[in-house]
Amino acid sequence: MIRSVSQGIASQPSPIDVPTDALVVLIGAAGSGKSTFAGHHFMSDCVVASDRLRAEITGAPPDAVVFAELHRRVQARLAGGRLAVVDATNTDWMWRAQLVADARGYRRPLMAIVFDLPVDVCLARNAARALTVPAPVIRRQVADVTRDVERLDLEGFDTVHVLRSVAEVDAVTLEIRKGPVTRALDR
Repeated sequence: MIRSVSQGIASQPSPIDVPTDALVVLIGAAGSGKSTFAGHHFMSDCVVASDRLRAEITGAPPDAVVFAELHRRVQARLAGGRLAVVDATNTDWMWRAQLVADARGYRRPLMAIVFDLPVDVCLARNAARALTVPAPVIRRQVADVTRDVERLDLEGFDTVHVLRSVAEVDAVTLEIRKGPVTRALDR
């Protein structure tokens, strides 16, 4: 079952409707399936992914450099009235607050899709990767998601879709909602 939070908690079945000018924030621990989900449901040009940026930036860039570039690209998409999907763990409420401020500043709809999967699933998927994240980090990320999931509407998200199992993730259908042409806003 997909639970949505919008003006409180309410149930909403699939599909997930995404406005063409929205900021969609994927939230979940490493190994929860965010990148696979993004690749399956969104055009690659609208996905701004921290892992992809790490690969693009030469050397071993510090997180500050990667996330500054991620933030710059998200702002550019929002300024142009284009769909932006943030593919990063986004388990830190302070980082999410920056994204919320951007969506509000550009007057864009703000959605969260939360991958609140069991820690065992995330750890098993992580173990199968070429580059792994330390298990304690994943456990902390899962705990952060579990702690924050019921409060995301209070952070400013218009809609929150929570996926609690692999089966729920696999069952999701997503529709990009066509609407009126959005003009870029001067900031």
